[in-house]
Amino acid sequence: MVSADQATDGYSAVFFVEGSQVAREMRATEFGAFLDGYVGLSDLAETDVRAVLVELSPDLRVQALVFFRIWFDEEGRADSHWNLPIEELARQGAKGPDMGGGPIRLVCRSQCPDPKFKEDLWDPDMTPGNNHFQAIRKAVEANSLKFRKVEPVQEENIPVLSEQAEDSSEREEAAAAADRSRLAQLIREQRLRIKTLQSVHRDALSDIQREHRLEVQGLRSDIADLEQKYERQRLSNEQLKKRLSERNEQYLAMQEQMAAVGEEKQREDSNAGAELLLLREQLERRQRELELRDEKIVALEEENHELRNREPPEDSIMDHLQRQAVFLVAYQPGVGHVTLPFKDIETYFSNPTAYAAERCGMNEPAYREWLDHYENPVCTHKGNDGKPCGEPILRVSQPSEFRPGVDDRCEKHQA
Repeated sequence: MVSADQATDGYSAVFFVEGSQVAREMRATEFGAFLDGYVGLSDLAETDVRAVLVELSPDLRVQALVFFRIWFDEEGRADSHWNLPIEELARQGAKGPDMGGGPIRLVCRSQCPDPKFKEDLWDPDMTPGNNHFQAIRKAVEANSLKFRKVEPVQEENIPVLSEQAEDSSEREEAAAAADRSRLAQLIREQRLRIKTLQSVHRDALSDIQREHRLEVQGLRSDIADLEQKYERQRLSNEQLKKRLSERNEQYLAMQEQMAAVGEEKQREDSNAGAELLLLREQLERRQRELELRDEKIVALEEENHELRNREPPEDSIMDHLQRQAVFLVAYQPGVGHVTLPFKDIETYFSNPTAYAAERCGMNEPAYREWLDHYENPVCTHKGNDGKPCGEPILRVSQPSEFRPGVDDRCEKHQA
């Protein structure tokens, strides 16, 4: 549960996350009102929300993060049975990355102090362009919740005469201890990155397997529909054959009758010959229609047989991909590692850049412009001599945040 939005030593807030971005922010007291059922969020009805408890120091530096899940019912109200002690977990969190105020206390699925709460947590993504820590830090810096920032008091450095100067060896030991601390922090961050990547991979693999099962069910349904369509066509053709056979018998009977009376009425009724010719033409047309129907039946039977028995060559790469025995993973800047669905493989290899641009929600020229900046983050402003400035600038790792003409210019040429 959440008790207050400001403890004695800082602030507390809850961020809702969608994709790699912070979609909604609220103070801890406001989140508590949702938990008590006083208000609901209609846009979150029947949604499993990924949220983060963010504890801040008075000078708005991140102190602790708890990545948790919460379910909202069909009325947009928080699950009444949800009772995860996120504040207590925040106090027990292990060391995480440095987000500006030293190593934070971190609680997530891969780093949970109490295993019984593991399934109620989730792992942040740390891949370039989708880093949740960067998104949270950006939201904290924006301070849309209007927390009052309390600057730390700077103590005056009053010179004091010490009885004995600090030994140089002690300074070296202090420097070595600081280096060891930084190295330990780097190792912890890399281990956390490995754990979260493994967790993200497992979740992605589970999603792919679920999508594959749904796709297989859809294909089976399509085959069943095709079989029903074929059966209806076969019955229709049989009925047509029967009607044509009956008409053929009627025609033969009529021909016999006309042959019997033809000699007697040959002189009296000159139209009888024309009528007989018309009936013959109708019979020939019906016979041709019957032959076309027979050809269609044969073609449908061959098509149905091919659809039901066609398979990729055994042990071929396409066979393994279709059976999900092998996964094809591609990497594109701005998208990261992507497991390609079987249906997207040809599209991807025909134009990987266009495929990555579509995944980023951009057109290909805009994505290529960001990609040039990402691979070589320098100022592209051209002077009177036509040569680019080339001054190194800060790389924008998210394609959707790149602004041509601004983010690819140094401060001098932005103006």
